[in-house]
Amino acid sequence: MNLFSIDELAILTAETNTNCVSIYMPTYKMSTETLQNPIRFKNLIRDAEEKLIENGLRPQEARDLLLPAQELNEYNFWQYQSDGLAVFISKNFFSYYTVPIDFQELVVVTERFHLKPLMSLFTGDGQFYILALSQNLVRLFQATRFSIREIELEDVPTSIAEALRYDDPEKNLQFHTGTPQGGSGDRAAIFHGHGAGNDDEKQNILRYFRKVNDGLQELFKNQKSPLILAGVDYLLPIYRQANSYSYLVDEGITGNPDQLKAEELHTQAWQIVQPYFEEEQNEAIAYYQANLGTGKTANSIKEIVPAAYYQRVESLFVPVGQQKWGMFNPDTSSVQVHSEQKAGDEDLMDFAALHTLLNGGTVYAVEPEQVPGDASLAAVLRY
Repeated sequence: MNLFSIDELAILTAETNTNCVSIYMPTYKMSTETLQNPIRFKNLIRDAEEKLIENGLRPQEARDLLLPAQELNEYNFWQYQSDGLAVFISKNFFSYYTVPIDFQELVVVTERFHLKPLMSLFTGDGQFYILALSQNLVRLFQATRFSIREIELEDVPTSIAEALRYDDPEKNLQFHTGTPQGGSGDRAAIFHGHGAGNDDEKQNILRYFRKVNDGLQELFKNQKSPLILAGVDYLLPIYRQANSYSYLVDEGITGNPDQLKAEELHTQAWQIVQPYFEEEQNEAIAYYQANLGTGKTANSIKEIVPAAYYQRVESLFVPVGQQKWGMFNPDTSSVQVHSEQKAGDEDLMDFAALHTLLNGGTVYAVEPEQVPGDASLAAVLRY
């Protein structure tokens, strides 16, 4: 499966149409609570249909546009959710993402997709990954401060037995058959070893981890989120030798990760990554405050929107849960701000955040009172 990345963000940003529908909802993962998901989703679809009709579509045209989303609403779909669901629909476009974000319910119909609720996946205190490694099991988790979900691995070997089964197993590995985790079923090959005690074993593990790393490359393409390793202490430096992902965190979770539930891994990983996030954001705030009045900062939406579009914003502080409606004309660099949403408007805060990210800047999605300088929006400029 693909992780939501800057590439997907760019694709969604590029889509323009008179009726671009963005639907956000929190989703339940527990079996008894998942029954609420289709009910809430149906209500949001109905809300989207009403907004489309208000925009001038006939009722049947609105229903036809929303049909791909309606077809999602079946039992099996709701059994494999994370914390939030984001759905995007236009005349010739349909896509959805399950992500570890507890969204507020929201339906927006404008000429562009509304993407700000996804910003926390790319911001400080936003997203990180946990790679739990043992010789018999590999698990990858996508997490935020408050949530975690396991990522299904498709092109990544999930055990040393799977990775090296064709690499002269009689010479290098000793296997026996055993029952996989979870009870009965197909019997799996299990590698025996209590440490990388000799050169052959170390080389086997290194080749195994290189194949894991290679399999993760496409998954981590264009990702910049921290990655935390979890594993017994002798395995972690071997994986670091195999690793090519630039955002691997120095500190890891030591111990046998096979014995830890996702929530236990999440708790330990957050203790490691929280200072990383806080230090980065605090440094950005301090830089903003130190450069007030120098021309290197801005706190007016009419200045920040064109600056973000023209690649001038290095870092942006944007308040979560707030919109500022209006229009931006790139030909004249003019910005119109409206007190209420009007036809053709887009969320200018969303626009500024998107273009900051797409142009290589950093966005901090913060609570409104945490925007530095008591402003509604704040930016550090490149020039």
